[in-house]
Amino acid sequence: MAKSDGPNLCGLKSYEYAATVPDLSGPGSERLSLRFWGVRGSTPVSGPEFAEFGGSTPCMEVRCGERLFILDAGSGLHACGVHNRADLPQEIDLLFSHLHLDHTAGLPFFKPVVFDASRTINTYCGNLDGECAKATLDRLFSPPLFPVNLDVIPVRFAHHGFIAGEPLVFGDGMRVDTILLNHPQGSTGYRFDHGGRRLCVISDIEHSDPWPDQELAEFVRDADLMVYDGMFTEGEYPCCRGWGHSTWQKGVELAQAAGVKALAIIHLHPAHTDPMLRQIESEMQAVMPTAFIARERQTIDVGGQRSARPMLLNAQA
Repeated sequence: MAKSDGPNLCGLKSYEYAATVPDLSGPGSERLSLRFWGVRGSTPVSGPEFAEFGGSTPCMEVRCGERLFILDAGSGLHACGVHNRADLPQEIDLLFSHLHLDHTAGLPFFKPVVFDASRTINTYCGNLDGECAKATLDRLFSPPLFPVNLDVIPVRFAHHGFIAGEPLVFGDGMRVDTILLNHPQGSTGYRFDHGGRRLCVISDIEHSDPWPDQELAEFVRDADLMVYDGMFTEGEYPCCRGWGHSTWQKGVELAQAAGVKALAIIHLHPAHTDPMLRQIESEMQAVMPTAFIARERQTIDVGGQRSARPMLLNAQA
């Protein structure tokens, strides 16, 4: 069970990309969907060479029917708030993989939510041995690192700590399973089961030796979609060993060992440009045709009809 510290304790692209053709025939309450609002790792990037895949740091929107979860609060959280301004619940459950800067820096810019005193943001953090995120966030968002404290923002924060590996069971009966990942200071992976479909989000992680890790393989087994950290190429990885990130090759190995149907690579290296990522994606799809590199604002109907390559759509935001 998550531990809570009680109330108020403990900022457009021309295109979006979809990895599926959404199946609109099924009941909405059974649909499991994912939208990427930030897929870049370490630091945001901008410029024409990053227009296709995007430059915001991690943030994902998961919907189990109409039930909303947000994973991570990187710089992509701003666009998530702006796009969903008329469709956000009064209570928002924000699940942190961990609290490194690229996964937290967008929190004060989650507009319009942070300006609404009637709303509550519940944060969940599983990599601090049961402690919640309050102390870390208060240290980050305070002078001289940040001009104001979170206390001056009208929205109510309720921070909850748990130990990665424990399931999260929410008041409405929703359950999200978790696992501790190999990353400096730890990271939490999440598994969503809804409507007979399974989504696993596995980032930030560094692969082990031997690989695949058997506990992790069981955690992601038979997933319709696994989101995986593929920050480095195989050539880059040896110089960055111990930094807590992986390669697309290790993501494919894990997916194939665990019967995962489709693979999305995230936490993209800030130096990897669109042409480079397209080339990497082509190489990856030669090995696993249902694998792809995630693109900012991409929407996926998990377990729905899937095309081998992402399909270009006109932007709606």
